[in-house]
Amino acid sequence: MRKRLEAYFEFVRLGTNWRTEILAGVTTFLTMAYIVLVNPAVLADAGVPLPAVTAATCLSAAFASILMGVVARYPIALAPGMGLNAYFTYTVCLKMHVPWQTALGAVFLSGVIFLALTTVGIRQMILRAIPHQLYAAVAGGIGLFIAFIGFQHAGLVVRDPNTLVGMGSIRNPTAYLTLIGLILMVALEIRKVKGSILIGVLTVTGIAWAFHMVHWAPSTGGIGALTQTAFKLNIMGAVNKGLLEIIFVFFFVDLFDNLGTLVAVTKRAGLIAPDHSIPRLNRILFADATATIFGSLVGTSTVTSYVESTAGVAAGGRSGVTAIVTGVLFLGAIAASPFIGIVPPAATAPALILVGSLMLASITEIHWHEPLVAVPAFLTLILIPFTYSIANGLGFGIIAWAILHLFAGKARRQDWLLYLLAALFLARFIYLGAS
Repeated sequence: MRKRLEAYFEFVRLGTNWRTEILAGVTTFLTMAYIVLVNPAVLADAGVPLPAVTAATCLSAAFASILMGVVARYPIALAPGMGLNAYFTYTVCLKMHVPWQTALGAVFLSGVIFLALTTVGIRQMILRAIPHQLYAAVAGGIGLFIAFIGFQHAGLVVRDPNTLVGMGSIRNPTAYLTLIGLILMVALEIRKVKGSILIGVLTVTGIAWAFHMVHWAPSTGGIGALTQTAFKLNIMGAVNKGLLEIIFVFFFVDLFDNLGTLVAVTKRAGLIAPDHSIPRLNRILFADATATIFGSLVGTSTVTSYVESTAGVAAGGRSGVTAIVTGVLFLGAIAASPFIGIVPPAATAPALILVGSLMLASITEIHWHEPLVAVPAFLTLILIPFTYSIANGLGFGIIAWAILHLFAGKARRQDWLLYLLAALFLARFIYLGAS
């Protein structure tokens, strides 16, 4: 049985083993476990019962990650997406006064559209339409993005009313613990120690607890609470209210966040084929579309691929076993949700910073001396962290690519889908600017 599993997950071809994959799965879980606390807090503001949405968050992340690992065999973990949950709560439910049950119906419909477009091959066409030169920019941009998130969690980057962001206090315990963890992880990485990131996370967690630097309070949850949200979505309400705009936003942002994360993780793991294609792409897209539908049914906002998956890849994860391990841990988190907060931000922040720095290696593939490539790549690279959105950064890159090639007289008829994507992104930005 063990040999069959190793053959199915292609351990020999990928140069991996059970120990590495399990460590990678644990690493991914630890870097994204914050969602078990944050997502329920956001959706609770919309009136979704907190214990129920806590269980729904864990269950949807478990289902989606395991499905991705088993069906697509990639080390990509999924969970309810940040940004989309805020849009669900603060724009759709609170600003537009849409009941959370109806908003879940809109999420369900966006997932159905996802699945339909995957079945007929349109999502695959969209991914192939994006110039492969932008892949490296997306990977690098996501590297900057998750490093930026890590610096925020560490308190090293803080809000500033005059300059938007500023330097936090190095005397903040979270900040210096983060730096200690970063030094430890890099030192272990240099020495090629397996599980260097996980060792660093656990070490910093131990130090934080030893010096009473963790302020943790049990959260609520439990599988029984799901009765408050499971199958409570109102699909017909979403249709009758004409929520096409909301469905489109859920669909559009999730589509390009997913594609960006997919490119970044597969590129970091060295899983992109020489012809720039992604093997088993249909299965990956099927898994994330199904995950969104499942999430809406159990009671949470759009489920999407997580950039924190790159932490597991950096720890050596190469196969679907990494995602399965992460999913199993999320499943366990349903019962253990009161203890999720025991890992402090100071322990996960250095992991995000380290992984972000490693992902910047991809930008060496960009032809910086060619303006037709360099400008779109730069916009993609820099606007992903600056706008706090993978979709926005990729959108600006695609628009710039299309416009520059048009003005240079290098537009090709076979690239029609790229220009259509550019037009859609442009329309979206204009609409958002007017709203």
